[in-house]
Amino acid sequence: MAKNTINVPLIGGIVAAIGAGICCAGPLVLLLLGIGGSWIGTLTLFEPYRPLFIFSVVILFGIAGWKLYRPQQACESGTSCVVSKIQNSRKIIFWIASCIALILVTSNYWIIWVM
Repeated sequence: MAKNTINVPLIGGIVAAIGAGICCAGPLVLLLLGIGGSWIGTLTLFEPYRPLFIFSVVILFGIAGWKLYRPQQACESGTSCVVSKIQNSRKIIFWIASCIALILVTSNYWIIWVM
């Protein structure tokens, strides 16, 4: 397995999740920071692209999960696929990032009760 091949789809998935949640979570973050005004209601620029971002999140996290949980081929000694601590930490990071992405992607549905 090449070095850091899991990181690229994982980082891309987080960026896509931020893009999917920015139309709904962005105004909430601004309000929590004390920035207010009637213009906050117009922050829906990314709303038409939300399905594209959600599709990207699912695809990129699917690729990262497949690379992480696929059966390992024979590894050279000293590489990261041999060391189980590295694999365990990658799995923990993957699931934490997946939970963050899920929160951002679904923010359109639960954010109305927070505001």
